[in-house]
Amino acid sequence: MNKQIKPEAVLDRREAIPHIVGDHKDFLIVCGLAGTAQDIADLTKESANSFIFGGAMGGALMTGFGLALAQPNRQVLVAAGDGDVLMSLGSLATIGAHAPKNLAILCVDNELYGETGNQRTHTGMGVDLRAIAEGSGIKCAMEIRHASQFGEAARALRGVGPVFVLVKVDGGPSRRHPRSWDAVDRKLIFRRALLGDNPPDGK
Repeated sequence: MNKQIKPEAVLDRREAIPHIVGDHKDFLIVCGLAGTAQDIADLTKESANSFIFGGAMGGALMTGFGLALAQPNRQVLVAAGDGDVLMSLGSLATIGAHAPKNLAILCVDNELYGETGNQRTHTGMGVDLRAIAEGSGIKCAMEIRHASQFGEAARALRGVGPVFVLVKVDGGPSRRHPRSWDAVDRKLIFRRALLGDNPPDGK
């Protein structure tokens, strides 16, 4: 039986994400699709420390995991929507088992597949991604529904990982940013940032 769950409280993503992420330069950022991609693109202005996926739903978690293993002295943040995480649930088990201390996951859950037409996701029918993350071995797993929790979430993202922060947001729009869709260019910019030889303007 499909059970529709009405959230007790949800946030405006345009307010929540900037407060929770804070200074994006604290992280190497890997980001999924749809509204979350716009959230991060607007926050970072596609700075050199951010790699935002296009057209590859479900790829952000494992890319961030690999990056965390390859860059153990850098704090890695994966930002992804609920649809993105649902498409790669096995990734949570892998992350929980290997437990990289420098990996944090920010899941922006609006209960919609924003990339494909706002169809309802399973989180709108009772699936609890925070509980799945915790059950996968990610000991620091929290759900954020109120502005009073922003500080706690921001500190968790910068703490010892792995960390899973689920932010429940409404179905309203994300901030908009005119993204670059040149994947090769974005890859090279991000690679230079990793190697420490990126020009000051990020190009």
